[in-house]
Amino acid sequence: MTGELRDARTGRLLVGCLVRADTLITQTIGFLGRTRVDDDEAMWFDSCSGIHTLGMRVAIDVVFVDRDGVVLDVVSSVKPWRFWVGRSGAKSVLELATGNAERCGITPSMHLETRWHSPT
Repeated sequence: MTGELRDARTGRLLVGCLVRADTLITQTIGFLGRTRVDDDEAMWFDSCSGIHTLGMRVAIDVVFVDRDGVVLDVVSSVKPWRFWVGRSGAKSVLELATGNAERCGITPSMHLETRWHSPT
């Protein structure tokens, strides 16, 4: 499923191509094997408090979000082959291209909103 990510307070578009990792396949594959992640794309993992970067070829920014959509923490430039990056209290994880969390202005305590496109 695809959608977009917005700042819930202002409605400002942060990511226009948000992929929801909602199946075992999308959760397992994520950005594995990619040689780059575009600036306007990100991956959203529900019911998740941590990720690994085993098998990844690029560094990513990782954003940890609570059940209300509030950002708990932002970890920039997570290198490939990390066994575990996680945060207590996180219910969702957002993965973006390195530097995009800062470019989008995503910071702790910010409230994020996902808008999913209905399948046709």
